Amino acid sequence: MRFVLRLLLSIAIALTVGFGLSYYALTDGRLFGAVTLGPWTAWPDAGSPAPNPYTRGHLTREAALQLGRSEGLQFVATTDSDNAPLKLECSYLLAGHVPVSTFWTLSAVDATWVNLAAPGTDPALRSSEIVRETDGMFRVHIGTRLRPGNWLELAGEGEFQLVLTLYDTTALSGFASSDASMPSITLEQCL
Repeated sequence: MRFVLRLLLSIAIALTVGFGLSYYALTDGRLFGAVTLGPWTAWPDAGSPAPNPYTRGHLTREAALQLGRSEGLQFVATTDSDNAPLKLECSYLLAGHVPVSTFWTLSAVDATWVNLAAPGTDPALRSSEIVRETDGMFRVHIGTRLRPGNWLELAGEGEFQLVLTLYDTTALSGFASSDASMPSITLEQCL
């Protein structure tokens, strides 16, 4: 009888650990194929012809159309540089440089990937539209209240995530390993 109980307990533990790790790999999976640079996370294998099994499972679960590896790379930030969740009730400053790329876009989305741009505005801020400083650094204010300079105007409430898409980039490709700096996201103020 004791053997049967131990066997059933072992099976239950094995199933719990197995399904738990599988669920984690498909929902978050930062340990399996994702690259994190500060608050930004990217899946470099997402656009490859043969992604690793964890990336393939994550892409299947999300059902999102991905850029090919030669087309670009998408970074997502759900927190600021101090690891606090991004909230629409607050204003943020995105400052710094992006890795070398031909073009990039910045947008804000909610948990279901609905764009949060204010009505009547562009859904994304493009690199060709921003004012840069003399050293190439840029500053973008993000929030629901008007700010001077570059501004990504948002609408709504609750938490959100920023999506920075680099087109025709060498970031994380091994050719530009020294150029892996991403812009910081700093909390300015909250309502």
